[in-house]
Amino acid sequence: MEKSKADLESGANHQGEENGELLLDEPMVRPAWGSKAQYILAQVGFSVGLGNVWRFPYLCHQNGGGAFLLLYLLLLFVIGIPLFFLELAAGQIIRQGSIGVWKHISPRLVGIGFASCIVCSFVALYYNVIIAWSIYYLGNSFQLPLPWESCPEVSNHTEEEMECTRSSPTAFFWYRNALNVTGSIEESGGFNLALAGCLFAAWALVALAMIKGIKSSGKVLYFSSLFPYVVLFCFLVRALLLDGAMDGIRIMFTPKLSVWGDMQVWRQAATQVFFALGLGFGTIIAYSSYNSRDNNCHIDGLLVAMVNFFTSVLATLVVFAVLGFRANIIAQACVESNIDRLFHLQLNGSFPHDPLPARNVSNTQYGIWYQGLPNETTTQLLDLGIGDCRIEDEMNKDVEGTGLAFIAFTEAMTLFPMAPFWSVLFFFMLLNLGLSTMLGNMQGIITPLMDNFQSLHRRRALFTVLCCVVGFLFGLLFVQRSGSYFVAMFDDYSATLPLLIVVACEAFAVAWVYGADRFLDDIEAMLGWRPWCIYSYMWRFISLASMLCLLLASLVRMCLSRPTYQAWNKEEADKQQLEYPPWALGLLVSLMVVAALPIPIMFVRQLLLERLAPAVPPVPPKEEDDGEEEKESPADPDYQSNGYLPVRTEERQDF
Repeated sequence: MEKSKADLESGANHQGEENGELLLDEPMVRPAWGSKAQYILAQVGFSVGLGNVWRFPYLCHQNGGGAFLLLYLLLLFVIGIPLFFLELAAGQIIRQGSIGVWKHISPRLVGIGFASCIVCSFVALYYNVIIAWSIYYLGNSFQLPLPWESCPEVSNHTEEEMECTRSSPTAFFWYRNALNVTGSIEESGGFNLALAGCLFAAWALVALAMIKGIKSSGKVLYFSSLFPYVVLFCFLVRALLLDGAMDGIRIMFTPKLSVWGDMQVWRQAATQVFFALGLGFGTIIAYSSYNSRDNNCHIDGLLVAMVNFFTSVLATLVVFAVLGFRANIIAQACVESNIDRLFHLQLNGSFPHDPLPARNVSNTQYGIWYQGLPNETTTQLLDLGIGDCRIEDEMNKDVEGTGLAFIAFTEAMTLFPMAPFWSVLFFFMLLNLGLSTMLGNMQGIITPLMDNFQSLHRRRALFTVLCCVVGFLFGLLFVQRSGSYFVAMFDDYSATLPLLIVVACEAFAVAWVYGADRFLDDIEAMLGWRPWCIYSYMWRFISLASMLCLLLASLVRMCLSRPTYQAWNKEEADKQQLEYPPWALGLLVSLMVVAALPIPIMFVRQLLLERLAPAVPPVPPKEEDDGEEEKESPADPDYQSNGYLPVRTEERQDF
């Protein structure tokens, strides 16, 4: 049995490993996708998630609109597609999860797979909380009027809640009703029982969808991956018929090419490409490992990447068409209020300026009048609280992260006719987007572990349920009243740096440890044709260098600015930025270290095993009829490198 390239160079003996749990007694039958459609929907469902709906539109709006789209597309071809294809091909060639794949490449690199599993675990913990929030809002959407349409009254029913009137009904419902949030991360406040129940429901959905592996989750993905597109198209058609929608789209896609000179924009675009495709989680490898060997993974990679990009563009169109409608109504109400105050001030002699705009002017006409005022008059009006009612300013409010979905977009839907219907559609869409991504996260944990520990294969259902139970118990941290602050911490720090390290190590392992050209040879042996040679250069130089630059830029940014989080100030009825306390800083640093630590630990462990193992006598070359030695390749169905037996795949039934 031929060993990997690293084994031949080190002369290590891995017989102890071959006799351990990683070696199966007999060739196992690997499950297969029920159809090619299931597989594509699984990859699309994992890569297209909540970030496409709220993070991509925000980044696009903040970073030059159409210019950011062009930059994102450029980096998608430079970083995204080559590395995405690398993971697809590796999983399909070696037929293992992330741990098994990197063990095949070199046993010294097995830590890459374990690091992927840990990152997936961290992400799964808080991601299911977001699904729980969607379930909570979905349940409250079956009311007329919606509970966040207006401010609640105080106990004596004589006036509205002051905190609500000073912010907005949707913000008040989010912070005080849904989250019932505390003032800082240091105040626990106890459990939010309603959200704890929603979290249990979210984990129950995941367990039921994955109880039979890809046989059950593949069927769930038919609905969870396709339904969001139906909802997005419905919202797009409805939004385009509303006043102000085209203003939002115009603002969205007006290119500002000057942003290309800002390195921060490049970093954000590259990070979004990286996370949009789901690189480094091990899910791409796990999903592709269930394919037949003749599956064209190259076309799959291009297809999924393009679907992901156009989904982001579609979601951006929907979001900013709806937010343009919302901003137009708010700006018009601002104009009417300001004009009433101006006429009142003029009658009192406090503002003698003449002429004043007519009472029925549009926000555009009011803006022209306001901007034509002398500077001293503008300053006087600003001191009186009368400003320019600009649509752009309204569109900038609450458009980042969860604020976009649970505050800004939710407020816009209250202005729709039949608001509860649209609210149910929207939050059911978020539930399905989150569920399809969550199934991928769990697959990135379960598949590698089951591939490497024989006992788990015989208890697949029990192991899946156990993972979900453990996830729910740890997830209770996030349904405290301060839980949303921990969600923000995990989202910002538990995955970003570790995943960058994982993907950089993956590219280095294939390009330089195993050999990029040798890897292309394996793909050619598997598919019957050779992919473009440009992939070899991309993996070895451009993509790898881009990942290292992105990693360095992220490290520098974290070191130069003290980490902060966004808290809700009840007294001021507004958000505020607070610095993490020392114990929270220790926790977020620990998250990053723990996620990346398996890579060096397993590397050192393997080196020690190789040094302590007895020397292996040289293996005589095989005698071939043509006198040439035939090298073994992972693409060969009988490949048995590093202690793995051949993996057979169940027959696929297309339907």
